[in-house]
Amino acid sequence: MEKTKQIAKLAKRQGLLRPRDLDAIRIPRQYLRLACEQGLIERTGRGLYRVPGAMMTEHQSMAEVCKKVPRSVICLLSALRFHDLTTQNPTEVWIAIGERAHVPRIENVAVRTSRFSGAALTAGVETHNVGGVGIKVFGIAKTIADCFKYRHKIGLDVAIEALRDCLRHRKASSDDIVRYARVCRVERIISPYLEALL
Repeated sequence: MEKTKQIAKLAKRQGLLRPRDLDAIRIPRQYLRLACEQGLIERTGRGLYRVPGAMMTEHQSMAEVCKKVPRSVICLLSALRFHDLTTQNPTEVWIAIGERAHVPRIENVAVRTSRFSGAALTAGVETHNVGGVGIKVFGIAKTIADCFKYRHKIGLDVAIEALRDCLRHRKASSDDIVRYARVCRVERIISPYLEALL
């Protein structure tokens, strides 16, 4: 009984719990089933648990994906949505993964992956707390640059709308956008749009 209560406390503190999280507190994984049967935690998807009745956030699906794929970074349309820079409401969670990373399969959340490499995967990453889960999201300026890099995938109109909103609401400076455009190798593509909007 004591072990299942410890599991519930850990789930409450972390927001979402994976079986491997029990290793840190030295509780065998079979106690997850007992904690579920006692109603102390509930299964939200394969390998994910939370406290019943936990507050669901707008970005809960992002938190679930980041918990299952900890090396991923929220990108493109999902990052735009996270930063309130689009009217789009993606039905999938867009994540960036490394070139050789395994493409994740998550049963209860639709995921769209894009492969990033080198500085494009590591530059401009921010960590935010969503329902007790630390999620990695590309910052605003990096997300704008990524949208221009992947304009054929998400649409040039979406990239331009995001750039316009970013500059209008002063969410990132043009210098930051140019810096990340260099990282993404889209400086020549984004420059005419920046000049027109400044």
